[in-house]
Amino acid sequence: MGGAAGDRYLPIAEHGLIGDLRSVALVGTDGTIDWYCCPAFDSPSVFAAILDADRGGAFELATDVPARTKQFYFPDTNVLITRFFTEHGVGEVQDFMPVTGEGGGGRQRLIRRVLCVRGSLPFHARVAPRFGYGADPHTVRMADGLTIFESASLTLSLSATVPVESDGRDVRAAFTLVEGETQVFALDRVEEEVPLLGCPHVEAEEAMTATVAFWRKWLSASRYRGRWREMVHRSALTLKLLTYAPTGAIVAAPTTSLPELIGGERNWDYRYVWVRDAAFCVYALLRLGFTGEAEAFMSFLTRHVSLRGAGPTGPLQIMYGIDGRTDLPERQLDHLEGYRGSAPVRVGNAAAGQLQLDIYGALLDSIYLYDKWGEPISSDHWVAVCALVDWVCDNWNQPDEGVWETRGGRKKFLYSRLMCWVAIERAMRMAAHRGLPADIPHWRESRDALYRQIMAQGWSDVRKAFVQHEDGDVLDAALLMMPLAKFVSPTDPKWLSTLDALTADLVSDSLVYRYDPDASPDGLRGQEGTFSICSFWYVEALVRAGRVDEARLAFEKMLTYANHLGLYAEEIGRTGEQQGNFPQAFTHLALISAAFNLDRALG
Repeated sequence: MGGAAGDRYLPIAEHGLIGDLRSVALVGTDGTIDWYCCPAFDSPSVFAAILDADRGGAFELATDVPARTKQFYFPDTNVLITRFFTEHGVGEVQDFMPVTGEGGGGRQRLIRRVLCVRGSLPFHARVAPRFGYGADPHTVRMADGLTIFESASLTLSLSATVPVESDGRDVRAAFTLVEGETQVFALDRVEEEVPLLGCPHVEAEEAMTATVAFWRKWLSASRYRGRWREMVHRSALTLKLLTYAPTGAIVAAPTTSLPELIGGERNWDYRYVWVRDAAFCVYALLRLGFTGEAEAFMSFLTRHVSLRGAGPTGPLQIMYGIDGRTDLPERQLDHLEGYRGSAPVRVGNAAAGQLQLDIYGALLDSIYLYDKWGEPISSDHWVAVCALVDWVCDNWNQPDEGVWETRGGRKKFLYSRLMCWVAIERAMRMAAHRGLPADIPHWRESRDALYRQIMAQGWSDVRKAFVQHEDGDVLDAALLMMPLAKFVSPTDPKWLSTLDALTADLVSDSLVYRYDPDASPDGLRGQEGTFSICSFWYVEALVRAGRVDEARLAFEKMLTYANHLGLYAEEIGRTGEQQGNFPQAFTHLALISAAFNLDRALG
């Protein structure tokens, strides 16, 4: 979709993120909130103009005169500031969502403070919610100085310190501020047990002070003191924003259907808990010293994920709802045009029913690390671990859909085998370290069989490299995990040859493609961008191979692809644009790991 139609959409990267550990909002550099789901990450949207500029709904707040804008985070917090530079003066909008308790209780509120810091400026506001992904009607009424937006499933109240006008659907305001003046807008979820309240100036200022204090106190626990402190801490703050406090779940990304290719069909809903992503998140947060988040995710698994009794895809699903639910039916919202016309817009995710054997390794590696760096796991946890490992020993040698969730049929993917090896090997380490009971002879037999099969059938003499799946010659960036998972020495000649082959075929200016879809059909039309997590894995693989100068240059190049706030979507497009859901947990956790290991190598 080009021309004027495309211009109705900001680039994906032109957004910042705020949140309250239950949901998030995307705030564009133009001052518009164009994505917000309430009350939770996976609830239907209230503002979704990022998926349909006309029907999605938005909360606009900006100057009424032409302005240059810049965004930054209040230092060491998730309070976002959008500045407007005009001929008449300078204004700013401070956006934040108070964190009312990590258990998820209390008032759910989005606050927007608008200030004139120099000169005199005219502003306008337009609050245009569209409930139920833009499909549900709503009414507007005034009550006790508040504006009430009411739909069948959700009611919101708007408090404003300026007069507002309603047309029965939207609310508008126009006002002028002189230097030093402030106005406040607050959007609350209406609940029976929480009284309706306005948000006067004093309360807004107190809420901002408390929110700043919350984020700074949380970040102060970080142990990272390396060269890339600002980027690492922004990644940590972003991962924390993607945490659903009531259950300890960590979502893969807070958006749905932001396209991997403009006009393409690779549009997925990422507002769920991928076992793989969340397990890697635990690793990254433990690295920085955030043991509480790791403990919360382990509690999520204990309460919501049945580790015993195998279903059609084994004891684990690849993903769960943030409340632990297993049923995530995928459907298309045909009334929304999609970001820049990139239909379909999907909610739910049919990949939940796929078999992906690698998740067992990701999960057991995180349990192993938690046992090592956090708290020793309980006896009940160990019983569940043994059940998982026994299942992996009996089921590793079957085809699956693989780490990239291809929809082109099951294959014997090498990465899946690698992570099954990790699952068994890490459990054996825990058993030995803690003296825990285990069927070690059976586990060792399976582990060694996996190793031999990978080395024999995963190696291609033609490519002089390990390849994507058995009986093929396709390269796959997921195999960058081989030395990271300690399966192969990072200086093993076979691995160095693989690294060279991956560099030649899949790397472009430090950016790494997952695989070549022409050589390995994945069941979907169209191309995709480079996959940012793979780019950070590449940095780490170079570090471990002793190619530290190359690794540092690749890492510094990757930092230039972040947006103005240090945030990353899932992919980077051909001209450096962010593509896919945004921001993506996987990318930020890989940045943390790469920075940590690069720092250590540089000394």
